[in-house]
Amino acid sequence: MNLLYYLAALASGMANPAQAGANAQLRKGTENAIFSAVVVYGSGLLCMLLAHYAVRELWPSASKLTAVPWWAWLGGVLSIASTLAGIMLAQKMGSGTFTGLTLTASVTTSLVLDHFGWLGFSQHTATWPRVAGGMLMIIGLCLVSRY
Repeated sequence: MNLLYYLAALASGMANPAQAGANAQLRKGTENAIFSAVVVYGSGLLCMLLAHYAVRELWPSASKLTAVPWWAWLGGVLSIASTLAGIMLAQKMGSGTFTGLTLTASVTTSLVLDHFGWLGFSQHTATWPRVAGGMLMIIGLCLVSRY
């Protein structure tokens, strides 16, 4: 796998706790979780529209849009749940515990999605080393949140 992919994934993971902290501080300052989420998604939409303009990529055709599975359109809704959780919980729980919980939930859910090949993922059997890695994530989370 290309080293740049790993570096991009690492950068994305590093941005998650910073994003949760920024979003939570926005909620704290505005005292309104929904307004804060609107600002988060509004600024994100603006950045994506600017990126679209910069790369000058064509919008997909109607035939491509109708070929997309129904569940693929739910990513934004799932993202809202994640964003609201960060807005309302990150500062209360602390970055380590909040990020640990979300990361551990992501890894364990990913093991199931990979094992069954759901949501378009290639199938990767949940072998004992992969399951052990998930268990180590849970143990690590317990240590981070307790101490």
